[in-house]
Amino acid sequence: MVPFSFCGEEFALCQTNALYWPRERALLVADLHLEKASFYATRAGQMLPPYDSRETLERVALAIRETGARRVFTLGDNFHDSAGPDRLEPHAAGMLAALTRATDWVWITGNHDAAMPPRIDGTLATALDVGGMILRHQAQPGETRPELSGHFHPRLHLTVRERRIRRSCVVVSRNSVAEGRVSGRMILPAFGALTGGMDAADPAILKALQPASGIDALVQASGKLATFPLWRAAA
Repeated sequence: MVPFSFCGEEFALCQTNALYWPRERALLVADLHLEKASFYATRAGQMLPPYDSRETLERVALAIRETGARRVFTLGDNFHDSAGPDRLEPHAAGMLAALTRATDWVWITGNHDAAMPPRIDGTLATALDVGGMILRHQAQPGETRPELSGHFHPRLHLTVRERRIRRSCVVVSRNSVAEGRVSGRMILPAFGALTGGMDAADPAILKALQPASGIDALVQASGKLATFPLWRAAA
């Protein structure tokens, strides 16, 4: 885990793209997209290996063991569609049941799974305020409070020695608020085993984080967080 400070809070970024919040003993993961393979098999006839949910849930279990988290907040698009819970095969369903029993689990819904069935274990919410930090699926333009979200699956695109490199990353904004305190917002990378990514510098991401004085991508490298500027306000 790589510790860092954000909006006056201490966090740690795990190798699995999960975020740990020590004060809350909480693990945060975005965009699990469980049962994506079965969605494509049933809706589009694309026969992908049906093990993405198992792999994703194994990663969640590993992150819980690594951090000792007692709470889990998922930041939306937990299933690839709202019917996903009904397609979980027994092994994956058992894994999920064990995880939700072992932790205080909160599902924040997203655009893919807005109609998740209430019978699924854990608590459902569209957004939460936890200790002054807003947790939601998609960053809201104009938000000035500290915010954690997902949705965009950010990846940093780099060219190193004529090679194109794509790495999952965290995107953070720094906002100067009128009262003089510094706020900010953070977009987590996708956690699911079968998820793609969007260029962290895409205009849609930069627009979602406005107003901001600066926007950066954070990437784990050799046990540290490397910072790559994506956008700066005009002086």
